Amino acid sequence: MLINADLHLHSKYSMACSDKMELSVMAEEAAKKGMDLVATGDCTHPKWLENIKKASLDDETVVIGETHFVITTEIEDCNRVHHLLILPSISKAEELAETIGKYGNIVADGRPTISLNGCEIAEIAKGVDAMIGPSHVFTPWTALYAYHDSLKSCYMDMTNYVSFLELGLSADSDYADRISELHRLTFLSNSDAHSPWPNKLGREFNQIKVPDISYAGLKKAILRKDGYGVTYNAGFYPQEGKYNESACIKCFTHYVLEDCLRNKWKCSSCGGIVKKGVKDRVKELADHNEPLHPSHRPQYVHIMPLSEIIMAALGHASINTKAVRKAWAGLMERYGNELNVLLNAEISDMDFLDRRVTNAIIAFREKELMIRPGGGGQYGSIEIPPQSTDKASPGNMKDQSSLFDF
Repeated sequence: MLINADLHLHSKYSMACSDKMELSVMAEEAAKKGMDLVATGDCTHPKWLENIKKASLDDETVVIGETHFVITTEIEDCNRVHHLLILPSISKAEELAETIGKYGNIVADGRPTISLNGCEIAEIAKGVDAMIGPSHVFTPWTALYAYHDSLKSCYMDMTNYVSFLELGLSADSDYADRISELHRLTFLSNSDAHSPWPNKLGREFNQIKVPDISYAGLKKAILRKDGYGVTYNAGFYPQEGKYNESACIKCFTHYVLEDCLRNKWKCSSCGGIVKKGVKDRVKELADHNEPLHPSHRPQYVHIMPLSEIIMAALGHASINTKAVRKAWAGLMERYGNELNVLLNAEISDMDFLDRRVTNAIIAFREKELMIRPGGGGQYGSIEIPPQSTDKASPGNMKDQSSLFDF
């Protein structure tokens, strides 16, 4: 079976997260995005783990409505590197919490910081039969390649136990597959959402072929056993990420790598710190001038949150305006979830929409987008070019139905 999975979320107990990050809300919003399986996140936090237990059907199964959950947590190590752990059961989450609680405060933050390195955390993960991989691997803060030049530098003797990496919002498979040491790993694209709303949860996800929706099934897919695996990754254009290009963290002036080095990572405009972007970090690490995809690597599909497409089409400054919300709700009522709208629905059936919105969906599908890269902590932006009024007429439409299976 094919499922859509977002495997990195947080709860209301993580810092800077919405108090709406409750399991019931996450389940409802995940269904609207077309997600079948989502992460619980934060499973070592005592209060959140109690919520997970209350929602569970048994030690291994958490299902609310049509949404399945897998037990996960993110841990920050002593070098500020973030690691994503995917666990088989609630009892194993309890075991993990008891173990890492000796090395840090698991109550203070749903994403705990502990006084262990990556190798030691991987050893603990193996002990509870959890899968582990680096979170948002290229991000210049709290990521493996922000503080290490190789997987082995971080995970040492446990490097071979690492089974996946998370690309993060500022990278895609083309970026990561310029680095040979990453070729053996399964790539995941997850939202790392701090709120449940449709422009966050599921903004990046994975389509995965599994025998069933369970930890065992997911593990087979991530390890690429018995013909199972990720069939495609979906997520931002890398330029949309807030650390794609090197840029000043104060005034957001962008720089090429050569100028960064010449200026010693100081902004010539305001004197602020220039933060190295993912694009330049990949350039430093790459041993291939172009991506070299291994045979098991699936396609990467670039997507945008539907609410942001509508917002751009209407020229509004927020996804929360009445017109944006009305158009989004109408599409949900007719097509069920965002992915059907973005990738599968017949444009000729959207005659109830403002023509500008229809044209924007066409522009998205045909990749007629203008992208201004992000950097320095500021997200990039995508502009929908003006469309001729006759482009959306049924007679001029390309057949965009059934682009992908959902």
